[in-house]
Amino acid sequence: MDVVDCYRVLGLRTGASFADIKASYRRLAIQYHPDINPNDHKAKEKFITLTEAYKLLVQAVSPAADTSQQSSQKQTNQKQAATSQSKTTTQTKQTATQQAAPQEQVKTKPPNASEVERRLKWNTYQQLQRFLRERRFPQAIALAEALAERLPEDAEVRQWQAISYQIWGRALIGEKQWLKARIYLKKALKTDPHNKSLLDEVQRDFQKLEQIF
Repeated sequence: MDVVDCYRVLGLRTGASFADIKASYRRLAIQYHPDINPNDHKAKEKFITLTEAYKLLVQAVSPAADTSQQSSQKQTNQKQAATSQSKTTTQTKQTATQQAAPQEQVKTKPPNASEVERRLKWNTYQQLQRFLRERRFPQAIALAEALAERLPEDAEVRQWQAISYQIWGRALIGEKQWLKARIYLKKALKTDPHNKSLLDEVQRDFQKLEQIF
């Protein structure tokens, strides 16, 4: 594959930023991951192709290149601002005020990043709920684990992950996959050991298993 093909595989336009490349790969990798599609050979091939395209683009496009591109754009903006300042004193003051806004945005980058994380968390929660309702448990687990890896210190995310393990464990009991059910119930307790409500639910599930054996 050449660079153009790599962009196409990731569903991006040629010249997309490093951040866009990374975000698109993560989204598609979750969708086509072999663990989520265990018996789908096409999904496996797609995942391999995505990974190869991502690696090639990472080598061709780096965060430094994005920074350089932003710096060039900033210089262009500064030249345009300098030209507009020659009109009138009033326009000069207005231009100075307008130029102050981008600088403030740079300073407030951490809140913007936090806002992105908040939206990611909410969107992921909604998708997780949909997977659980549709009994698409492998997808739900993969999604919960990916979010937990992204936000490892978030107690609420750990709770969602543990609940996903418990719900799948209970479903596995119904499918008579008792050994696998026990594994996921234990993972639920290990993930969120201080959740009293979850503990009660898991204990009920273990009682069902004991009655079976």
